[in-house]
Amino acid sequence: MRARLINTCVAAACLCVPLPAQLLPLCPGSQAAPEVAEGVAASKQGQYGEATQHFQAAVALDPACVNARVYLATAYMQQFIPGADSPENQEFADKATAQYEAVLEQQPENELAIAAIASLYFNRKKLDEAKIWYEKLTVVNPDNANALYTLGVIAWTRSYQPRVEARAKLDMKPDDPGPLKDPEVRQALRARYLPVVREGIDNINKALEIEPENADAMAYMNLLYREKADLEDTPEEYRADMAKADEWVQRSLDIKKSKATRKQ
Repeated sequence: MRARLINTCVAAACLCVPLPAQLLPLCPGSQAAPEVAEGVAASKQGQYGEATQHFQAAVALDPACVNARVYLATAYMQQFIPGADSPENQEFADKATAQYEAVLEQQPENELAIAAIASLYFNRKKLDEAKIWYEKLTVVNPDNANALYTLGVIAWTRSYQPRVEARAKLDMKPDDPGPLKDPEVRQALRARYLPVVREGIDNINKALEIEPENADAMAYMNLLYREKADLEDTPEEYRADMAKADEWVQRSLDIKKSKATRKQ
């Protein structure tokens, strides 16, 4: 069950920002408006290359039209494939990021631009940069549950692999009870990652205050408590954390079941 929860949640954390075709005005009164309209029409057909050309033309015609630049950035982003390392793919991400940053030069608190940059860094596995931008997003909008949730995902992602590798080196199987049995190894990991895990738990808690039925956030709370358990000093603390983790697993499953029942 734990593996299934991890796989499900990681997939859920691959965030994206859809093209805001119905959210932003098409630069009314601007000479760029016709190009923006053509670009939006192409985007709706999934023709992002053609859309990009129209949005580029719109930005050239009216650099002050922020929405044209948002559309251009998002068209680049739509062509970016998370996980693909080709130079062309990375170039799409770079161009999207540059255009969103240009938007922020005109509108420093543009939430869509900040969220998009954060998502791009996350999907490129640049977690330090992603964390910075998701934190910026929570400053602009403290009630952005998605940003808080993703900060929790980042915390778990950063701590998980080092802890698993430490277990393997200590000949501890995945289901062997903890905490990590070598005090020196445990203290080294504890010093580095326990603050990370605690911050992740805090951010997930904040996300759940905003969205109490976020089952994915609950599943990550489970995962973070499992990280914390292995870093504790005593078996009693380990067992207490694991009990909390199990509680969050059950809450996540109960919420999913409740939602499914309500849909019937």
